[in-house]
Amino acid sequence: MRRALDLVYAAALVASALALVTIAVLVFAQIGGRILDRVLVATGGAAIGFQVPSLAEIGGFLFVGAAFLALPATFKAAGHVRVTMLAQALPQRAARAVTIVVLAAALALVVFAAWHSGVQAQDSLAFNSVSFGMVRIPLWIPQGVMTLGLGLFALALADDLIIALAGGTPGFRAAEAARGTDEGGH
Repeated sequence: MRRALDLVYAAALVASALALVTIAVLVFAQIGGRILDRVLVATGGAAIGFQVPSLAEIGGFLFVGAAFLALPATFKAAGHVRVTMLAQALPQRAARAVTIVVLAAALALVVFAAWHSGVQAQDSLAFNSVSFGMVRIPLWIPQGVMTLGLGLFALALADDLIIALAGGTPGFRAAEAARGTDEGGH
């Protein structure tokens, strides 16, 4: 099960990276088109007028997807900013209890956000909501990706909560230990 979960988190991270690469490719294509037009005009030719329609909107949707799909792997790698001063000041047993409470609260908040994001995506699908740009993108697509990212983040939180409740070391703590950082290492 551990291997399957880690594969899911890694796949979401790869999808996140691909979204960022797609943004870069689209922006470079747009810039390349502008440069080509300027070169053509400077050499007496006619501008082609190449552009990527709705680039800002598509880039924004891709960025949201990248950010939300990266949440679970970033969490498991202890990449999220955490305030750990209280846990540092407590004995180990109390610090573990605080970690469990915080993981449970975070899980509840993320499940709430994922649920409402899913409801919004479902409404967008039902009402055929589309973006306002030149390219009419169905809004359920970016909203669905956001919901997927939140759902996977909830899974990662539940994963670490179960590990902590069983007395093990949550993934983010193991990642900190592997890097040689402690609770205050950020």
